[in-house]
Amino acid sequence: MILSVSRRTDIPNYYSDWFFNRIREGYLYVRNPMNFHQVSRIELSPEVVDCIVFWTKNPKPMWNRLTELKDYPYYFQFTLTGYGKDIEPNVLHKKKEMIPIFQELSDKIGSQRVIWRYDPILLTERYTMEYHLKAFRDIAEGLEGYTKKVVISFVDLYDKMRQKGVYFHEIKEAECRFLARQMAEIARAHHMEIASCAEKIDLSDCGVEHNSCIDKALIEKIIGCPLKVGKDRNQREACGCIESIEVGTYDTCLNGCRYCYANRREQQIKNTISHYHPFSPLLCGEITKEDKITERKIKSFREEQMRLF
Repeated sequence: MILSVSRRTDIPNYYSDWFFNRIREGYLYVRNPMNFHQVSRIELSPEVVDCIVFWTKNPKPMWNRLTELKDYPYYFQFTLTGYGKDIEPNVLHKKKEMIPIFQELSDKIGSQRVIWRYDPILLTERYTMEYHLKAFRDIAEGLEGYTKKVVISFVDLYDKMRQKGVYFHEIKEAECRFLARQMAEIARAHHMEIASCAEKIDLSDCGVEHNSCIDKALIEKIIGCPLKVGKDRNQREACGCIESIEVGTYDTCLNGCRYCYANRREQQIKNTISHYHPFSPLLCGEITKEDKITERKIKSFREEQMRLF
């Protein structure tokens, strides 16, 4: 089993105490977002958890407890963009704080296990293509030697964004290709691979390959043996990720990013996080008498007899 922590919210930044408590207890609960009273119990034994993939804009709250993950392989998807407070209101200052945090995490766990994400790319009167290229270059300079890979994506239009009053230009394919080609050159100059996340268009002629954020090859390299696992059928068609179990909850992220698809209105977030307790099996919620708890069938994907070297 691969654990996704989390596409729906920034658990390392805001709920790491909850996650470490669940690791210690050996299980957690996850509500089905499409069926509120359907709850899955997920076993967290190192025997069945092949790898944990963390998604975050700030992993620093986890640092003092990383030793509690000594029995688990893991890596980080670390989002670091050039946006200001108008787009990412609760993200720390990029140059003064976030780049040093990225560097320190890389020093702690190794550059292979910290993936830089520059996404999503959106265009406005302020955030032009020239702006993005300068921001991308500046961050790449700061992260050279601290990561081996950068992932880019172009913003998708969601109704939730319009509800938040977010307006930006629809990016044309020619603009995507121009940015991809320029960013590929910058990435190579700073000794990084570059790939795209869930993009429908093929950017390989621009030097950008399709990416798997939950990456079979990387996980096999980290754990030292092959995995027998297929594509995640719960993700978009263009997504190359392998099968994983998502442990997050919608409407709980406090980063406040205007492009976020996982949060609805601000009041909904307040209502949801009011039920957060670090010792609850559920992230931001309680079990009710109407809930049906089902033990999720969990298995390791490792093919131990074919251990890699």
